[in-house]
Amino acid sequence: MEPLDYLAEERSKASFDVEEMKIIWAGSRHAYDMSNRMARLVASDSIFRKDNRTMLSRKDLFKDTLRKTAHAVKRTVELNLSEEESMTLWSYVDQPAYANLHRGMFIPAIEGQGTEEQKRKWLPMAYKMQIIGCYAQTELGHGSNVQGLETTATFDPETDEFVIHSPTLTSSKWWPGGLGKASTHAVVYARLRTNGQDYGVQAFIIQLRSLDDHSPLPGITVGDIGMKFGSGAYNSMDNGFLRFDHVRILRNQMLMRVSQVTREGKYVQSDVPRQLLYGTMVSVRQIIVSESSCALSRAVCIATRYSAVRRQFGSQNGGPETQVINYKTQQSRLFPLLASAYAFRFAGEWLKWLYTDVTKRLKANDFSTLPEVHACTAGLKSITTSATADAIEECRKLCGGHGYLSCSGLPELFAVYIPNCTFEGDNIVLLLQVARILMKTVAQLASGKKPVGTTAYLGRVEHLMQCHCEVRRAEDWLKPSVILEAFEVRAARMSVSCAQTLSGFSNPEDGFADISSDLVEAAVAHCQLIIVSKFIEKLQQEIPGKGVKTQLENLCNVYALSLLHKHLGDFLSTGCISPEQGALANEQLRLLYSLVRPNAVSLVDAFNHTDHYLGSVLGRFDGNVYQKLYDEAWKSPLNDTYVPDGYHEYIRPLLKQQIHTARL
Repeated sequence: MEPLDYLAEERSKASFDVEEMKIIWAGSRHAYDMSNRMARLVASDSIFRKDNRTMLSRKDLFKDTLRKTAHAVKRTVELNLSEEESMTLWSYVDQPAYANLHRGMFIPAIEGQGTEEQKRKWLPMAYKMQIIGCYAQTELGHGSNVQGLETTATFDPETDEFVIHSPTLTSSKWWPGGLGKASTHAVVYARLRTNGQDYGVQAFIIQLRSLDDHSPLPGITVGDIGMKFGSGAYNSMDNGFLRFDHVRILRNQMLMRVSQVTREGKYVQSDVPRQLLYGTMVSVRQIIVSESSCALSRAVCIATRYSAVRRQFGSQNGGPETQVINYKTQQSRLFPLLASAYAFRFAGEWLKWLYTDVTKRLKANDFSTLPEVHACTAGLKSITTSATADAIEECRKLCGGHGYLSCSGLPELFAVYIPNCTFEGDNIVLLLQVARILMKTVAQLASGKKPVGTTAYLGRVEHLMQCHCEVRRAEDWLKPSVILEAFEVRAARMSVSCAQTLSGFSNPEDGFADISSDLVEAAVAHCQLIIVSKFIEKLQQEIPGKGVKTQLENLCNVYALSLLHKHLGDFLSTGCISPEQGALANEQLRLLYSLVRPNAVSLVDAFNHTDHYLGSVLGRFDGNVYQKLYDEAWKSPLNDTYVPDGYHEYIRPLLKQQIHTARL
């Protein structure tokens, strides 16, 4: 018997080629075919099941993660998967694990900061996972302020060794994923001291555990930091703590591509530029931006499908109630999030290109685009992760009470995603870094230095400070040039306003601290301009498939105009637009929601998420929500017996009024 598709009618309304949109979302036909194959490989393998994850104890959850990781490695070898296929397979396993940090940070740190000799020694073992590594930078007392780290590495010239030590409680390494239980080695960041001088933070490879029985080596105290937010979520990861008690390591365990310590204890810097150290950080941040669109797409897919299934109110004479997705209040909350998923996808694509480009340039000792890449990866990491975290929670609310159930997939998705707002740079700290680059760019305009890349619009600052929005009718807001100019004017005027305020301070750092909240808002405006402009650029490319480009144009306009609505105060206070033009933008936004509505379910189908990957009863492809919610309820461990444990001790005495209170 053919399974029922409760969303078939919704899918019949689509006015575009869904299969072609799947390829646009994936990035290419190759990427689509490969990711589709890996997703289904994982979904069909019983060892990768995850529907019981929120019911497991912490110990069982961690053991489950170890089993899945080992199985993923086994399947990679058996199927002779490429690195790209292997990484994609693991992303669909969808369970934070030590392997993420081993491959995503430990190996890249050695590749980026090790000498050729060090790479020859450590990388073959790391690639084969004969050693398991983590990235031990953050401490109990310091995270974003890397220069404030307290762990010390003191060179002893008598033995040709470094002595690694944790001098204070706050110098304990705290948070590194994979450190708690799995890692045998770590790239550890510590303050280099030699000949009585402190040379700042450097990286060292240190063995933590025996390769024979996995016990901690002498002088090393290491463990798991405990339960984190949520039930399954990031609790599958063994985030750890680490303390050193005068642990000795060989001198050549300092990663020495950029700076070295000689046998005599002299600190020297090589002719390899320090800027190359940004490589790992920039790489990780651009991956985070790409992953934000993926996490957001999952939440939006769940909320959109369920909004089409759920009916509430509005029945006439006993007829069917209204689909929740037909309410304008639901559309105005949901459709900007759908548009954001696509916007972040294309920003991530562009950022990947930018990273590839800067990597080539760095190898040729061309550092001209590095400030641009640093600003873009920092700013977009901040903007996309904050927006995605908020959006997942909004999607939970859009699903009403059932969204609060673990089996909706949304609580766990939220809990597993929100650390992105903090790791690899706290989002506010990152925006302040972007603001510094913007202030520097504005300051250099007077000397005739032309800004490039994403700050190029500041080179037209005189025009942008003068121009007025040309919108007369609501449909004028559909012109890309009109939208782009409004966002450029807002960003430029906010940056110039901050620069003018800063010029009134005798000490620029005092000024920066005093107006930091304004600077953050200017950085947000700049980053939102980048995302809008990259969406518009995407639409200027050839886009095949019936109706695909039209849908993307609608989503681009929804994204831009919903941001304009959300930040209307910025646009009005900087004089970019008039109140009347703001009202026309809202009018056009309402019209756009009506165009998105019949295509909404098919637009989330284009994400091509398997039911296994979504992990949501509410977001099932077939829309058979209520039967599956009922089936899921019976899986609760509390339903293993009709009479609960504790009935005879605590419920029966109450019912029989047999409670005996102790006499004083």
